[in-house]
Amino acid sequence: MSKPLKPGDLAPEFDLSTSGGGRVNLARLKGKRVVLYFYPKDDTAGCTQEALDFTAKADDFAAANAVVLGVSRDSIASHDKFAAKYGLKAPLASDADGLVTEAYGVWVEKSMYGRTYMGIERATFLIGKDRKIERIWRKVKVKGHVDEVLAALASS
Repeated sequence: MSKPLKPGDLAPEFDLSTSGGGRVNLARLKGKRVVLYFYPKDDTAGCTQEALDFTAKADDFAAANAVVLGVSRDSIASHDKFAAKYGLKAPLASDADGLVTEAYGVWVEKSMYGRTYMGIERATFLIGKDRKIERIWRKVKVKGHVDEVLAALASS
């Protein structure tokens, strides 16, 4: 296991398929700030609320010259269904092989009802125009999170 990422580190590169038949590559986003949010599973309560919150503020992120991208290990078919069901605006990237969730240190041991398992820790990374990580939110609580991210964009 590599050491955890911290602000100032170069963000790990990624090249992933996205909902709607697209692809996203960090190198191609140079010159824009990137809000990379990792979430556990499509169409579950917390993940749906987080995606809806990012969608509701899509114009504010665009005005801040920031690209919002959601990442989970769900398939593209699952992402397409999830995005269509809720009218989501941010592309959803599929990290089916888990390389990106591992590179960002969000694939962690979790525990529920006395059972431990591996899963995605809800986390958001604000990546600067220079591809350096500006801010990291780990173990994100959904309520108010999108506004926190917008405030961080505005203050830096």
